[in-house]
Amino acid sequence: MDNTEALSPKQDEFVENKGSRHPKGLWVLFGTEMWERFNFYGMRALLTLFMVNSLLIKEADAAIIYGGFLALCYLTPLLGGFIADKYIGNRNAILIGGSLMAIGQFLLFISASTFSGNVDSAKMFMWLALFIIIFGNGFFKPNISSMVGSLYPKQEKSKLDSAFTIFYMGINIGAFLGQFICPYLGDVKDATTGVRDIFAFKWGFLAASIAMVIGTVTFFILKNKYVVTPEGRPIGGLPKHNTSADFEEGETQTAKFSGAALGITGALFIVLFFVFRYLLVGEFGFKAVEMGQLIKGIIYPFIYAAGISLAFLIMSSAENKVERQRIWVIYIVSFFIIFFWAAFEQAGSSLTFIADNQTDRNIFGWNMPPSMVQIFNGIFVVLLAVPFSLCWDKLRARGKEPVSPMKQAMGLALIALSYFIIAHNVKDLGNSGLLAIKWLMLLYFIQTCGELCLSPIGLSLVGKLAPKRFASLLYGVFFISNAAGYALAGSLGALIPATGDKFTKAQEIGVNLQDVLDKKVTLTAEQAAAFEKAQLPLQNPTFAGFEIHNLFEFFMVFVVLCGIAAVILALISPILKKMMHGVN
Repeated sequence: MDNTEALSPKQDEFVENKGSRHPKGLWVLFGTEMWERFNFYGMRALLTLFMVNSLLIKEADAAIIYGGFLALCYLTPLLGGFIADKYIGNRNAILIGGSLMAIGQFLLFISASTFSGNVDSAKMFMWLALFIIIFGNGFFKPNISSMVGSLYPKQEKSKLDSAFTIFYMGINIGAFLGQFICPYLGDVKDATTGVRDIFAFKWGFLAASIAMVIGTVTFFILKNKYVVTPEGRPIGGLPKHNTSADFEEGETQTAKFSGAALGITGALFIVLFFVFRYLLVGEFGFKAVEMGQLIKGIIYPFIYAAGISLAFLIMSSAENKVERQRIWVIYIVSFFIIFFWAAFEQAGSSLTFIADNQTDRNIFGWNMPPSMVQIFNGIFVVLLAVPFSLCWDKLRARGKEPVSPMKQAMGLALIALSYFIIAHNVKDLGNSGLLAIKWLMLLYFIQTCGELCLSPIGLSLVGKLAPKRFASLLYGVFFISNAAGYALAGSLGALIPATGDKFTKAQEIGVNLQDVLDKKVTLTAEQAAAFEKAQLPLQNPTFAGFEIHNLFEFFMVFVVLCGIAAVILALISPILKKMMHGVN
C-alpha cells in the first residue's frame, strides 16, 4: 500500500485519481489562469490600435513595440521562476504577479484617459504600464504552469498531456472573453461614418484590470483548500518548507550552480548580446535613438542572449546523462517553437492591421471591430480543446500516440498551411480589394489546431522532463522560446507592405503610392511631409535581401519559415524520443 492509500485523503480535498478524473486543484488553477488571460488577451487586442490611433505611433513601430513587449512578458518568467523556486514559492509569486498586472492595466486606463490633453504624458503612462505588466507576467506565468504538474503523483504523469490541454482551455476561455468584451467596450466606430472613437480604448483596459483582480482574489481564497498534492500537502509554498516527498526519488532538492559556471554564463551573455545587436541593427554601440531601432537593438538581443546563456547555466547543473539529455530535448523543442510563435503572434499586429484596413468584416449585417477578429482563436480552442484531449487519450490507449516533438511538428505544419491558404486568397486583391472575413476565420481555425498540437503539449513536456529543483526555471526557459518568437514576430510584423488604406491616403495627397514604392517619382518636400504625417511608406520592406511587394509575398515568408521548421522537427523526432528516456 503506497502513501496515498495510507493517508486516505478526504473526498472534499481533491477528486480521487480514478479513471480519467482530475484533481479539483486543476480547476482552481484553470479559473485563475482564465481571468489572467482575459486581462492579457483583452489588452493585447487593443494595444497596437491604441498606439497607432490615440498615441500616433507608426504601424511599423507599433508592431516592433508589440513584439518587444510580448517578448519581455515571456522573458521575465526566468526571473519570476528563479525567485519562486529559491525564495518565495509559487503561491506568493502568483499573488504578486496578479496584483502587478492589475495595476499595469489600470495605468493603461489612465494613459487612454489622458492622451488628448498631453500625448507625451500618456505615452509615459503607457511605458510604465507595460513595464509593470511585464514583471507581473514574469511572476505569474511560470509558477502557475509548474503547479499543474505537481497536482499528480508520479504514476499518473501520463495524464499531464490531457491535464494541460484542459488547463489550456481555461487560458482560451479567458482569451475569448477578453477578446470579446475589451474590443466591444474599447474598439468603437461610428455606425454611419465608420470613424473610430479614439477615446473608448480606456474602457477596454479598465475591464482587463478588473478581470485580473477577480483572478487574483479567486486564487487567494481557494488555494489552501484545493491546490494540494494527492497526499494533501500544499503545493507551491515557501521553498524552505519543501520536504523530500516533493521531489523524485534520488533527485537533488536544490539547484547548485558553481562560481565558474555563473562567471562563464555572464561573459557568454555579454558577448552574445553584442553579437545579436550587430546582426539586428548593424552596430555595437548605441547611436540609434529611433524607437524601433532601440527595441530591436536592446530588447531583442537581450532575449536571444539570455536564452542561450541560461541554457548553458542550467546544463552545467545537470547531474547525469539521462537528466542532461532530457533537458536538451526541452531546449531543442523550444528552438523550433520560436518559429510557431513568430507566425502565430501576427494576430495582434499585422493581422489586426489587415483586419482593420483591408478586410470585409461584415457578419450577418454586423460590422465586427477589427480588434475582435482575433476572438476566433479563443472560440476554436474552447470548442476543440476537449476533443483534442480525448484524441490523445484514445491514441495513447491504442499505443499510437505521437511522441510530443512529433505533435509539435504537426503544429508547425498546420500554421504553415494556414498562411499558404491566406496568401493565395490575398494574391489578387490589389490595392482596393477586401479580403472576406471567412478566410481569416479559416486561418484562425487551422492555427488553433496547430496551437493545440504544440503549446499545451510543450507545457506538458517540460512538466515531465524538468528536474523538480529548477522546474519553474525550466518553464521560464520554455517561455523564453515564446519570447524569442514574439521578438521575431515584431520584426516580421513590421514587414507588412502597404495595404489599401495607404493607397487611398496617398491619393488624397495627390500622389500614386505605387509609383513612390516603385521609385518612379520623387516626392517634393511638401509631399514628403504629408507622407510622414499620414504615416505612409516611402519604400517596400525587405527580408533576408528580398523585397516584399504585396501581402502574398508577406504571408509566404511564414509559410517557408514554419514549413522548413516542421519538416526538420519531424525528421529528428525519433532521436528526441530516445533522448527522453521513456517519457512520451
